[in-house]
Amino acid sequence: MARLIRIAQTSLRNCSSGSPKTPINGHPNPPLLQFHSRPYASEALPTSPLTANILRILRTEIEYRSESAPPHQPPTKFNSFVVEDRPGEQWITMRSKFGDSEEIKIEVTMFDGYESVPKTRDDSYGQDLHLHISVLVEISKGDGSSDLEFLCSAWPDRLEVQKVYVLNRGRMPAKPYLGPDFRDVNKEIQNKLCGYLEARGVNDELSFFLHQYMMNKDRIELIRWLGNLKLAVEK
Repeated sequence: MARLIRIAQTSLRNCSSGSPKTPINGHPNPPLLQFHSRPYASEALPTSPLTANILRILRTEIEYRSESAPPHQPPTKFNSFVVEDRPGEQWITMRSKFGDSEEIKIEVTMFDGYESVPKTRDDSYGQDLHLHISVLVEISKGDGSSDLEFLCSAWPDRLEVQKVYVLNRGRMPAKPYLGPDFRDVNKEIQNKLCGYLEARGVNDELSFFLHQYMMNKDRIELIRWLGNLKLAVEK
């Protein structure tokens, strides 16, 4: 150690006496002086074995999810609807117009339930799972009249209406009567209201689109969540 100190002192005296600096690998400063000039704060802190293992698992999972079933860029339109994604959230919004003044707004969840159904193939036994999506359809005419809201269930092959609300914006009672379950309503009324939604593009085709969209969004959000978890562990 004393020998290294004497060498360093000699180097410093030579630099201060005006002697020319000899380039080392094209750099005018000796490596020893370069090393001591580095700020200690810039040195990376050691990673614990546990943290390193967690990061390795997360990186592997992100790579697997990204390559085995890579998500694609979500569509921004479906028929007459504009699709507004909400990155990092469990909802999307869809908007459309009908006629001159009618506004249609749809709020859609990611998968929030399922139903068990028998497998359809003759050689299959057991149950299949059909995933469920909640859909809230709001129809406003913008002329001060009451709005209509339809609470629906989107299954892979069909759209079912569960409730119909008549909303008077700004003058709703504290506990309004929101109507019966849709299946308890007169069949003729049910058919007319379903035709009302069908004319506005709220139908089984929309339900199929939503399932495809949410399958892709589910992959996107999972990879995003894994990436955020990895960043939090790295800090």
